[in-house]
Amino acid sequence: MRVLLALGGNAMTNADGRARPEDQIEAAQVAMAAVAGLLEHDHDVVITHGNGPQVGNLLVKNELAAGVVPPVPLDWCGAQTQATLGFVLMDALDRELAARGIERRSAALVTRTLVDADDDGFTHPTKPIGRHLPEAEARVLVDHGETWEDRGEKGWRRVVASPEPREILDAPAVLALIEAGFVVVANGGGGIPHVRRPDGSLAGVEAVIDKDLGAALLARTTGAEVLVIATDVPNAVIRWGEPDAEPLGRVSVADLRAHAADGHFASGSMGPKVDAVCRFVEATGGTGVITSLDQITAAVAGEAGTVVVPT
Repeated sequence: MRVLLALGGNAMTNADGRARPEDQIEAAQVAMAAVAGLLEHDHDVVITHGNGPQVGNLLVKNELAAGVVPPVPLDWCGAQTQATLGFVLMDALDRELAARGIERRSAALVTRTLVDADDDGFTHPTKPIGRHLPEAEARVLVDHGETWEDRGEKGWRRVVASPEPREILDAPAVLALIEAGFVVVANGGGGIPHVRRPDGSLAGVEAVIDKDLGAALLARTTGAEVLVIATDVPNAVIRWGEPDAEPLGRVSVADLRAHAADGHFASGSMGPKVDAVCRFVEATGGTGVITSLDQITAAVAGEAGTVVVPT
């Protein structure tokens, strides 16, 4: 069975959300233990990951140095974090596989994703990223061409486009590596957003692709039978925080869509994950899973987590 495992960016930090190099290395080891468990069951595994905390660190460096050097654009930030997290995950997986006596090669691929140049987000950016800044500091970055908004008492915050992912441009390379037997790390952060110019050439753009939608697209593109979105809770929950809160186990995609329409999943957390697994199941007839890292092997077997099926 081919499994696409999507790790949240916060899965690469410590429990307090810190993203020091040592925190990320330790968190990667935990995540790769889950991958090794899947490999022990003879599953093919493709890995993708979020990069929010890591890009956030780069944005702080941009802000602090903006008066000295030009800020690095977001597509560059995406490429840098894909490469950095890719090798960290490969090293962690190699250590875990060696400890278990499993011989398997891994590879990380810096991956581009096509978006529509006419996406509304480019003319009306709404996705907030990074930290709040005082107006004077934000103005320095506005002078570099960035879009910042006054958010009241908290200060100013940058907003960017979050366009729909249309195509994994480097999918042929990903597929070639999979067929050659590699565990592939690809399309981190939803992919590096690119548009196609009128002459057919490609150009990176300042945008953030939703990592969960990027994972669903990568899963479809690579022929995965199961999409697993790893998060910090074992199940999606309806009536979250209420006395009658109910963790969801096996659920049809129609029922999960109905729960989402009823407002059970927050737009900034569980909502995108639910949308992503529903899109995958609807498009492929495969299985979508939302669960925590320690439940992944059991969830792929249908024995834990929220398991989303066609009917």
